[in-house]
Amino acid sequence: MRPIRFVHQGRTVSVDGLPATTSVLAWLREQARCTGTKEGCNEGDCGACTVLVGNLQADGTVGWQPINSCIQFLPTLDGKALVTVEDLGGGHPAQQALVACHGSQCGFCTPGFVMSLAACHQRHAAAGTTPSRRQIADDLSGNLCRCTGYRPILDAGQQMFERSRSQQLDSAADSPTAMALAALQADAPLHDPAATPPHRPFQAPRSVEALAALLAARPQARLLAGCTDIGLWVNKQFRELGEIVYLGEVAELKRIGEAGGWLQIGAGASLEAAWDALARHWPAAREMGLRFASRPIREAGTMGGNVANGSPIGDSAPVLIALGAQVVLRRGEVQRTLALQDFYLDYMKNQLQPGEFVEALRVPLPAADETLRVYKLSKRYDCDISGLAAGLWLKRTDDTVVDARFAFGGMAAIVRRAAGAEAAVRGQRWTESTVQAAMTALDHDFQPLSDLRASAGYRRRAARNLLQRLWLETRAAEPLAADRISVWSA
Repeated sequence: MRPIRFVHQGRTVSVDGLPATTSVLAWLREQARCTGTKEGCNEGDCGACTVLVGNLQADGTVGWQPINSCIQFLPTLDGKALVTVEDLGGGHPAQQALVACHGSQCGFCTPGFVMSLAACHQRHAAAGTTPSRRQIADDLSGNLCRCTGYRPILDAGQQMFERSRSQQLDSAADSPTAMALAALQADAPLHDPAATPPHRPFQAPRSVEALAALLAARPQARLLAGCTDIGLWVNKQFRELGEIVYLGEVAELKRIGEAGGWLQIGAGASLEAAWDALARHWPAAREMGLRFASRPIREAGTMGGNVANGSPIGDSAPVLIALGAQVVLRRGEVQRTLALQDFYLDYMKNQLQPGEFVEALRVPLPAADETLRVYKLSKRYDCDISGLAAGLWLKRTDDTVVDARFAFGGMAAIVRRAAGAEAAVRGQRWTESTVQAAMTALDHDFQPLSDLRASAGYRRRAARNLLQRLWLETRAAEPLAADRISVWSA
């Protein structure tokens, strides 16, 4: 057994003797004594703990992702690089712009904003692009400020791109990226696929075959992907996880590709990458992808994990079920494929057998006669859990509905299709009276519950209204213009 090894402040750090569920934040503050990274909500919701994690890419560069260090287990850093606000040294354009724009009052949230802005700056500077104010706001959607207000912070986000591009994260020999790259390239054991796992209760296989064999032999082990849900089990519920099997080192599970009329998304692909691929084929899904938590959560979490978790208010499942997606399951050497709508049995119960795991998601590529609309209703626009989510898909010929799939989250114990509403429109002309019939049928499809997110009455009425909105946006005569659909379209 060897220690956890990763690059921090330009050198390889070895960590041993800590529990596998120690968070990156806890290590930073309690062991490394790097207290610039703050603890706020301790559940990935406020962004005060944002750091950057770097991976050595095939082209020899370092790719950086912002993550919430409070819900990321330390062993997931093995073989990677870590950059915190201290490592920027005060000279990064994000830091300078925040000072110039008076973007900080109490300062507690500022390190998190700096790191999210640094990630934004790095990504766009490398691509030679300049983001809009809206794009900067999207990148900051996971960072909460209680006293400064967001206008000067967004001003700083724009101003940092007006400063010298030579000041990006990897511009000098002593920059965090250059130091991390040198250390990652020099330390071969960090990337040895045959190396002993760093922590006995924390296994990190390097191939899908090894993962399948390990889970078949240890069916009670806890499978870990992005840690964006399981991390809360530890921080908020103080649960013991036992043996952990981490799939984040399995490159095959991160692949996204197209074959035979399907978009295939590996179970280990990040939410950010998965939603981006989905939205390239189905642009109507893009806004849901941006509103799915925050960028640090989307960079760490996976769509496969969101589907396997099976929350009735998870945002992926309504969209995927509406599109007719399939889930590929694997146990040992055996694979099987199910329609995603058949995967869920009851509240937080699914078809997975002991030792079986989600290997991939398969989504049909669009045809010219298909229409998709995706809606999310929540108390906040950004970074909020859904009170109601809907994926609404239509196939039409000459304005007659050939087929329909209406999937709703938040209306039942599982994400489910509205069979009655679908039947009411199938084979009918796409008219207002047809939609009214579907809205009436919807009342018999679901008996929603009331909870802190929404009342049963609100959910029932809102779901009906979303069907009405679908018709208004897609009717043959005078469909709603873009600027009447979204405040961001103007």
